[in-house]
Amino acid sequence: MAAQFKYIVVGAGMMGAAAARHLSLESDGVALIGPHEPADIRNHQGVFASHYDAARITRTIDDDADWARLANRSIERYQEIERESGIGFYHEVGCLIVGKARGSGVPYIENVCAAAETLGVDTDVFGDAELIQRFPYFSFESGCEGVFERRNAGHINPREMVRAQILAAEKRGAMRYDDIVVSVRDAGGVATVTTASGKSHTAEKVLVAAGGFSIAEGLLPQALSMNVYARTVAFFEVDDADLRGFSEMPSLIYEPSDPTKHIYLLPPVVYPDGKAYLKIGGDPENILLGTDAEIRAWFRTGGKPEVRDNFAAIVETLVPSIDVARLSMAACVTSYTPSGYPAIGYCGSGRIAVLTGGCGAAAKSSDEIGRLGAVLLAQGHIEDEGYETDFAPAFAS
Repeated sequence: MAAQFKYIVVGAGMMGAAAARHLSLESDGVALIGPHEPADIRNHQGVFASHYDAARITRTIDDDADWARLANRSIERYQEIERESGIGFYHEVGCLIVGKARGSGVPYIENVCAAAETLGVDTDVFGDAELIQRFPYFSFESGCEGVFERRNAGHINPREMVRAQILAAEKRGAMRYDDIVVSVRDAGGVATVTTASGKSHTAEKVLVAAGGFSIAEGLLPQALSMNVYARTVAFFEVDDADLRGFSEMPSLIYEPSDPTKHIYLLPPVVYPDGKAYLKIGGDPENILLGTDAEIRAWFRTGGKPEVRDNFAAIVETLVPSIDVARLSMAACVTSYTPSGYPAIGYCGSGRIAVLTGGCGAAAKSSDEIGRLGAVLLAQGHIEDEGYETDFAPAFAS
């Protein structure tokens, strides 16, 4: 049986869009199947994605060598993707990592400095007084140090990055289908992809990059072992007149003495409604979502009010000039594999592979993760790529 396509990528999120672009660089006959962002999240009955956002932290420093390599290789290609697509998504405003000072008995900043030195990353380290002088909009607890990575760090717009990846793939002939895949199976010498609309598409190989929805019952030939957790993020509206005061604000990762208040924060950026918002995340609760239906229901809730209110209390102290009454929230999910790395491997068939499991750290690294998925399909394996892990997926028994 002849296949319609050489490769089909299932899932038009950050990893899937990147994989489609990389496959289109090497081959004709590429298709990408995944729905567009819903206009009405509260009443949407289909699947969702976690890239419905305008700001995610990007940085090169990581104390895990493989995650650092995934990030660095991705960041090196940001300009190439922007140039190829004509869509800008990267903002190099720097990333500031703050925690208790070295020598305090809390090793967080010591570990960050050690990782930066190992990676050869150029950083500045600021004490309490220097943090106040250099970043006057922040108010950290006393006894802190901040590690500032000025270059190759800041934030990306995930919506625009996905759009850029897809447009670049389409320019090379890749086909995009706005549909939801419900099943991928190997039969008759081809991989068959069945969609919610009742259509079937065939390919020589299929890469399933469906994010948290990769655990959906019946989607894969083998059930994937992966935990999907509910997350809440909060947004604080900032008036245009006040934006100048935040014009040089970097992305922030903050580890105060109370680890339950560990957060990440993005500087104010303009969202699709035309308003600027400062975003905070780092939801400490792990609410396990075990089924496709539970994931959909979670997205429709729009987030957990208790987490939103906790974020408001943190921001009220951390960024005193922000009006915490102008507050909103959104729901997203994070997917964790048993290995702690993305799952990139074949799934019960030499024609069907999976690419998922961002482990809360993959947005900035999604282009390299997608490239590895493309390498897997094109070469049949991931070897000699310079990684210590093999990215092998785990499957439910």
